[in-house]
Amino acid sequence: MSQQKARRGGAAWALVITSVAGFMAALDNLVVTTALPSIREDLGGALDDLEWTVSAYTLTFAVLLMTGAALGDRFGRRRLFLAGLTVFTGASAAAAMAPGIGSLIAARAVQGVGAAVLMPLTLTLLTAAVPAAKRGMAYGIWGAVNGLAIASGPLIGGSLTEHISWHWIFWLNVPLGVVLLPLARLRLAESYGTGARLDLPGTLLASGGLFGIVYGLVRGPADGWTGSLVLTALFGGSALLVGFVLYSTRAAAPMLPMRLFRSRAFSGINAASLLMFVGMFGSIFLLSQYMQGVLGYSPTEAGLRMLPWTGMPMLVAPVAGILSDRVGGRPVVATGLFLQAVGLGYLASVVSADVSYAAQLPGLVISGIGMALYFAPAANLVMSSVRPQEQGIASGANNALREVGGALGIAIMSSIFAAQGGYTSAQNFVDGLRPALVTGAGVVALAALAALLVPGRRRTPGTGPAQETAPAAEALSV
Repeated sequence: MSQQKARRGGAAWALVITSVAGFMAALDNLVVTTALPSIREDLGGALDDLEWTVSAYTLTFAVLLMTGAALGDRFGRRRLFLAGLTVFTGASAAAAMAPGIGSLIAARAVQGVGAAVLMPLTLTLLTAAVPAAKRGMAYGIWGAVNGLAIASGPLIGGSLTEHISWHWIFWLNVPLGVVLLPLARLRLAESYGTGARLDLPGTLLASGGLFGIVYGLVRGPADGWTGSLVLTALFGGSALLVGFVLYSTRAAAPMLPMRLFRSRAFSGINAASLLMFVGMFGSIFLLSQYMQGVLGYSPTEAGLRMLPWTGMPMLVAPVAGILSDRVGGRPVVATGLFLQAVGLGYLASVVSADVSYAAQLPGLVISGIGMALYFAPAANLVMSSVRPQEQGIASGANNALREVGGALGIAIMSSIFAAQGGYTSAQNFVDGLRPALVTGAGVVALAALAALLVPGRRRTPGTGPAQETAPAAEALSV
């Protein structure tokens, strides 16, 4: 049974604390990309070293998400959230003061550890603090803030680097963390998962498998897909994940019970999340380079022109959350994903070496509305698909799949781009970008189809608004 102490603060405090913490963790995925030339000028290092300032964070973050959630369930979600936030804040300060490229890479890896612990717990703590009837709006705001962080990382990183210093990419986290720590200690309630002992074999298998997969994906475009280390990582990681699945089907108290995937809701929304991040991350990764390298915008100018896409969640996601409370999450998520696929397809049809911004704008707006409609209802569907005491690991698994999707998306899009085009000229870049965006649109359309697998709402006569089906019961009754 889940154990939960009396709440120390209201839903509003929980929303603010978890949203800001999630923003910090999500932002650092891509915030460094536009600062790499300045970092190299100050700290030196080869191209491979610079790539690791991005990859080190992605790797530890993706690998340890499920472990962080499992630790929170076992030892206390608020306690582990505070520990993760402390590690993340301290590592951010260390990164800002790094005297060399090696110490910066090490600090980035530790940042990822802290983010992996706190990120899945933000959603669990928010769910515990907000009444069920109001969770749609809360998830909407939480999703909008996290979506904005993911998409605006290059803008924030570029603006801080261009106008102040690259060090402030990391210093930005420190005052936020210092303020959040006492607030979280005083305003968040403690809660636990099932109370089962930590599943050490499952944790090692999942972490090792994710490490191999993510390492292979982030290094493949740079080192070559046929490189021995990349192939070993991909095949070894896949084997460990297969071992994790087989072990979890037989273990008495596994970290991630495989029976959860018997639920159409849990399986459908996780498949949709994985595919959505494949299409979104890869597209944003290339479009941000297109606006700078081909159209000639500065990092700040490129980020501002992406705002109709990246900033749309702040306007639409709270409304999407309310809609999901009224009509159910499935139609909102599926509609959002179809719109994003349409937006990416439109952009693929208009990109050229000299396209006007006005011609791009409809695609950016449609993609932004689609992304905004996805985030809030998706969080609601994940958390409502399992029992309350299993929400921590459900959040961790969903976040891990999203991170793997992001790494996979960048790898796939970069490979398609390199096969069809390159950086030798503006037209050569467009020749590679167009098929990559078409692929992204197709993958996001598949995500929409996966979302339609989620059961719809059932109406009970005389009970008012329709309620979501009970997918957790569906999975647990087998």
